[in-house]
Amino acid sequence: MSARKKPLVVVTRKLPDSIETRMRELFDTRLNIDDRAMTAEQLAEAVRSADILVPTVTDPITAAIVEQAGPQLKLIANFGNGVDNIDVPAAHKRGITVTNTPKVLTEDTADMTMAMILAVPRRLVEGATLLHDGKEWSGWSPTWMLGRRIGGKRLGIIGMGRIGQAVARRARAFGLQIHYHNRRPVAPRIEEELGATYWDSLDQMLMRMDIISINCPHTPATFHLLSARRLKLIRKDAYIVNTSRGEVIDEATLAKLIEAGDIAGAALDVFEREPVVNPRLLRLAKAGRVVLLPHMGSATIEGRVEMGEKVIINIRTFLDGHKPPDRILPSMV
Repeated sequence: MSARKKPLVVVTRKLPDSIETRMRELFDTRLNIDDRAMTAEQLAEAVRSADILVPTVTDPITAAIVEQAGPQLKLIANFGNGVDNIDVPAAHKRGITVTNTPKVLTEDTADMTMAMILAVPRRLVEGATLLHDGKEWSGWSPTWMLGRRIGGKRLGIIGMGRIGQAVARRARAFGLQIHYHNRRPVAPRIEEELGATYWDSLDQMLMRMDIISINCPHTPATFHLLSARRLKLIRKDAYIVNTSRGEVIDEATLAKLIEAGDIAGAALDVFEREPVVNPRLLRLAKAGRVVLLPHMGSATIEGRVEMGEKVIINIRTFLDGHKPPDRILPSMV
């Protein structure tokens, strides 16, 4: 660590005021006041000068960036649940510890997932947009704006971790039948609590579901997990909801299938090339065929503050010479 009285902590994006204030009190903190995303050159400069880097999930800390790190950089404390934006093996090779902020966004993301599960079949955004845009509405009609009932439908959850289970609990309260695909079955007591049916074969599950919710992390193994081939297995009257990572879906094929009427619709909070959104998806959204949100799944004041508090705990634990509670090892990604 450098000889400074306080370590230099570089924060790549604007964080909640209470978190920034506390970080300024504890560390020699360099904040990003205008909240503009750092370029690759700026990130490289940050790792050359910082003792500790606090990036967010949209900052690509690639192997090339890590290679430019100065010898004083010993910790990358990610402000985010995942670490797919960081080349963890490259950091580990350089002796740089990586941490994240897990377990604080579960309920917020599950809330948003459930909202999107409701929004698409019931055409909520389409109806709201009609009034917002000032289009003529002649009043209630028995056959106007008909959607699909939620109760009794089969929900297929891809990824039955903390968020997947939280989604299942909410969905069960709405009368949905819970199915899931995971690397391995969850504990029998959880299956019993949720009334959940495990599918070892993702293909077999996809062919039978009314709604599919993606809640798995983005890793090399889950890139385009819903590939063109798998998307074509999904029923024509089924819906897809994604609050995980955009890279899990072959987005171009999804748009084509919805345009052709081979999938009923989708609700997406994440995109394959954020912040760029596929123009075909935007056209589908304007036509009321899909619901698109700008990565809002975990966007609550309480959640962001808790994430910041975890970052501070990880930094302070590391500086005290102990293993941070949320340390990420290469074997974990």
